[in-house]
Amino acid sequence: MKDIFGNVSRRAFLKTGAALGGGIVAAGMPLSQAVWASEGTVLKARSTVNLSTLDPGFYNLNHENDVMGCIYSKLTHYKPGTEWGWELEAAEKVEQVDPTHIRFRLKKGIKFTGDHGELTAEDVKFSFERVIKHNSSVKSDWGSLDHVEIEDDYTGVIVLKTPYVALWMISLPFGVGHIVSEEAVMKATKDGSTFGMKPPAFSGPYVLADWKPNQYTILTRNPDWTGPKPGFDEIRIVPIVDAKAAERAYQAGDVDFTEIAADSTATFKSSPRTDTAMELCPSLDGGWIGMNMDHPKLKDINVRKAIQWAINVPQILNAAFAGNAVVSTGLIAPGLVGHRDKTLVPPEGDVETAKKFMEIAGVSDLNLTIDCVNRSDDTTIAQVVQAQLSQIGISLEINSQESASFWTIGMESEGERWKEVQLIVNSLASLPDPSYQMSWYVRAQVGIWNWERFRSERYDQLAAEAVTIEDPNERVKLYQEMQDLMEDSGAYRFTYRQLNPIVYRTTKMQAATRPDGYPLFRDFKSI
Repeated sequence: MKDIFGNVSRRAFLKTGAALGGGIVAAGMPLSQAVWASEGTVLKARSTVNLSTLDPGFYNLNHENDVMGCIYSKLTHYKPGTEWGWELEAAEKVEQVDPTHIRFRLKKGIKFTGDHGELTAEDVKFSFERVIKHNSSVKSDWGSLDHVEIEDDYTGVIVLKTPYVALWMISLPFGVGHIVSEEAVMKATKDGSTFGMKPPAFSGPYVLADWKPNQYTILTRNPDWTGPKPGFDEIRIVPIVDAKAAERAYQAGDVDFTEIAADSTATFKSSPRTDTAMELCPSLDGGWIGMNMDHPKLKDINVRKAIQWAINVPQILNAAFAGNAVVSTGLIAPGLVGHRDKTLVPPEGDVETAKKFMEIAGVSDLNLTIDCVNRSDDTTIAQVVQAQLSQIGISLEINSQESASFWTIGMESEGERWKEVQLIVNSLASLPDPSYQMSWYVRAQVGIWNWERFRSERYDQLAAEAVTIEDPNERVKLYQEMQDLMEDSGAYRFTYRQLNPIVYRTTKMQAATRPDGYPLFRDFKSI
């Protein structure tokens, strides 16, 4: 459950149905004809990331789905509230026929912008299959998808090669579940590949009115929308990476919804504002210090083990989060299938043990680098690790960089920087099925999202098996062993898991979020 502080309680949320949409980028609409909310309700929100794509089949960061959820349709979407669940959106019915067949029937009358016609089962087939066909970096979200069969204009069957239990909480209600127009995408790309930040058509209650890299994203109402009235005339989303900077923006009135730093929760509790509610949401996300196993300086597992044992996690939590975080035991959060009770290396580590591993490796006076995002939490973590490793003869240089740069450092497709990666202040935005967290560390993800370049045949076998098992007790064993394999490689030192504190202006909105605090903007309601 979420802890809520402020002068009002959480209220009922606006539920929306299937989507229609349009916009400047999508339909080629000139700026002068855009639907601007010069008067009316405006939602001003902060995002923690800079957009890199609005193509749901090739998304890079989870928060990109905050925008895509407003401008596209999905068969289902996450329910707002404190419990994880899903509800129908573009589908009027979705049913599991057998372990490998899921039949859906679309609502009629959902239209794409730019005269691209009605959303049909053909668009669903195209949207889902293109993720696999073009080898998207997020194709693992679709698990064992084989193809989609068409029964009629509104009915189809999702066919899996093997059972995939995560389909209900990952594939359909999240990123790759968004449906794009086959006609529009093929016209724009010729082959159905990614269109990046230039969507050729939309089907959501909001339209993309304007976007400036690293500055803002503006969504406005779609005048052709026939579903439930959207909560705001305009949504303005501003990327502010640093939580402290976001707090200042909130206090100045520049944003009305934002995450805040964990160490600021005490201030908001002790000095509550009459127009503000604060919620402490149980985050699924976790952090760790990663090590590139392929780098010459880190190839020796004894060096990696020395680093693991030299890192004192409670010291990191106190410095970076003022105690408002708990020790992470792995990628899987408490409450999810596969959570571990403890790590193999104790949280406090042990400097003497670390020194022994350095002696075994025959290494001393080692110079390493650590990459991190230039936000206060991550830079503090890097500085603490820098001090801790100095105790065992490792000199650590901190490479702090803005988020757009950081989130490509381990990708081979983005150049040669991956070869220089050594240590990483890493983190993962997760979803409510353990298969999502664990899918990024199979061998096929090396050079994509597996920046530690961890390889384990056993891990891959367990990952493939776990997503086919419905019995949660059996899944627990597999996912716990997978996390043991990761830690035993020496490439991971799991660090923190914290509550996700959000604040919003109760005089302007009823906020709608996932249980972990991620905003569901299409369900926000103005006051």
